[in-house]
Amino acid sequence: MIDVLRLVRAHNLLIAAAGVLAGGWIARGAFTTPRELAFAALAAAGFGAAGNVLNDIWDTAADRVNRPAGGRPLAAGRIARGTADLYVVTGALVGVAAAGLVSGTAVLVGLGALAVMIVYSPVLKRRAVPGGGNVAVALVAGLPLFYGALAVGRPAAGLVPWTLAGWIHLVREIVKDLDDAPGDRALGRRTLPIALGPRRAERVAAALAGLFVPLSLVLPALAHYRPAYFLVALFAQVAVVLVATRLIAGRARRNALLLKGAMLVGIVALVAGRVT
Repeated sequence: MIDVLRLVRAHNLLIAAAGVLAGGWIARGAFTTPRELAFAALAAAGFGAAGNVLNDIWDTAADRVNRPAGGRPLAAGRIARGTADLYVVTGALVGVAAAGLVSGTAVLVGLGALAVMIVYSPVLKRRAVPGGGNVAVALVAGLPLFYGALAVGRPAAGLVPWTLAGWIHLVREIVKDLDDAPGDRALGRRTLPIALGPRRAERVAAALAGLFVPLSLVLPALAHYRPAYFLVALFAQVAVVLVATRLIAGRARRNALLLKGAMLVGIVALVAGRVT
């Protein structure tokens, strides 16, 4: 069971579902969870599980290089490929069924996100412009906040949260590629650290992290977020600035964990700035 939870990345699924709920709360301005919002959260978890397992299937060879000690369940042989394929299909079916109980638009958006996850490893990481895969994944990873707003019929309210979440995810994706460069290089992938070199990729990530701070102030101000947002968001901004300084100094390790913490704080800040 532990290996199954690791395979689907259960903690990330919980964050995605929480992001959908938060997006709905932000859009409605209240802690109310209508049926459509609950099903949207389930759909996000289903699509996310399918995408996560599929990513592990494509990354099996790279994971054996990047994570030799224990490794991920599929790369380590603790879960069979056929079982992993079953989880992909099950996750996709759960996602489509739950999204169908929200709206046709929710189904299309969910399938679009899943399509990006399907082509990410075999196409975007190998043949796309370096960094293109990072942008695509960042857009999908930040989508739950918009998806929640869409589920409650107020998609415009999800644009600022989606932009901020996508931006910080973009930084995190580049940071993760820095850690995964040995395995990606072995598979002939064109990630940013491989195309530009580690130091240049670190500088790009640091610049994007630095730009996040003014972006996270200006966009919520223009959208008339309440002062509570700016108070809570300060902690996330400090973490992002810390990551930027670490990247400039050439310290790439543990930055992904700091950025994940900043994401969680950022979600809390966005909710605090909208919900009365």
